[in-house]
Amino acid sequence: MSLPLSSRHETFFLFTLAGIQFTHILDFMIMMPLGPLLIEAFGIDTQAFGLLVASYTLSAGTASLLVATFIDRFERKKLLLVVFFLFGASTLACGLAASYPALLVARGLSGTFGGVMGAMVQTMIGDVIPYSRRARASGLVAAAFSVSTVAGVPVSLWLANHLQWRTPFLLTAALTGIVMLPALRTLPELRQHIHHKKPAHAFSTMFMVLSDFNHIKTLIYSTLIIFSGFTVIPYITLYAVHNVGIAQFDIPIVYLVGGTATLFSSQLIGRWADRRGKVEVYRRLALATTIPLLVVTHVSSATLPIWILCTTTFFVLVSGRMIPAITIITAAAQPGLRGTFMSLNATAQSLAMGAATLLTGFVVGQESGGQIVGYAQVGYIAVLSNLMAIWFVGHITIHDQHRS
Repeated sequence: MSLPLSSRHETFFLFTLAGIQFTHILDFMIMMPLGPLLIEAFGIDTQAFGLLVASYTLSAGTASLLVATFIDRFERKKLLLVVFFLFGASTLACGLAASYPALLVARGLSGTFGGVMGAMVQTMIGDVIPYSRRARASGLVAAAFSVSTVAGVPVSLWLANHLQWRTPFLLTAALTGIVMLPALRTLPELRQHIHHKKPAHAFSTMFMVLSDFNHIKTLIYSTLIIFSGFTVIPYITLYAVHNVGIAQFDIPIVYLVGGTATLFSSQLIGRWADRRGKVEVYRRLALATTIPLLVVTHVSSATLPIWILCTTTFFVLVSGRMIPAITIITAAAQPGLRGTFMSLNATAQSLAMGAATLLTGFVVGQESGGQIVGYAQVGYIAVLSNLMAIWFVGHITIHDQHRS
């Protein structure tokens, strides 16, 4: 399944995928901080804004499920570039939306194509990069999240505050066009996975994936990891402001420091996982993650430096465990079915995000004085899910010819 690339071509390949991932992550992350501006611009309430945010994730999960029925029938590069172009067009539509319904539809389309892109990026890494070096490659692409947190979101918010809310979406659409140019040259054609025998029906490939019990175990493992993080993440800012005593205008500093730390830690973790073994490094990071999961959900009050220390440790470990984890997940798929499997994995992760956020909404509450209650219980749920994922990883078989 591998397509040998020169060291130089492989570097360009990974940086191009990181650029594609950056635009997708920036588009996903920018919505939440734009809440006040969008509520004022369209005269909507918080529930309507919540629907805007949810439409992206729901569309991403649905699209990934549908794409799983045909993704392994097409050449990877061409399909990714088509989806990337449509993503840019839908993001441009967000920036040009003249009404709330138009923006809602455009966000749904952005999620549709963005979710598929994320799955395809990981699929191409699995097809091209040997297993022995894949964690380092995943760490480089994962750095797109850190760059988005450190630079993309703050710059977008600054532009939105000084110009208008449309600017971040127009900027993301422009970046899509810029990244498209090197993508046309640096992404290799990948067609080794294509079976010449026509499938019996549209869902036959999906059924082949789901008939493999190892795939099922891996999807459960992936779901548990995402669930353990997203039970805690959505309410960190609210808890910091209303319970810990962090000022609202200091919140960007928290994310700036955390994003900068993960930018460097992702590279170190990737190299460590390739050197020591993906499963072993994942287990160590996941066990260490238990501590910040409990700390950030139990701290009653703290100074800004102490809180930054807590949240930075949280960001580094919660995101860091995903680097060996995604390498394990892609390698657990049968190579000829990797595209379908990764699309189903994207669906499972989207559902896990939604279920985690929904469950947390039922567990936590807000008192009349503004304080968040029940967040400690959320921490326990996150830890339990994290421990279950640690158990599952030991029962996953690696279906990968590059296994070292």
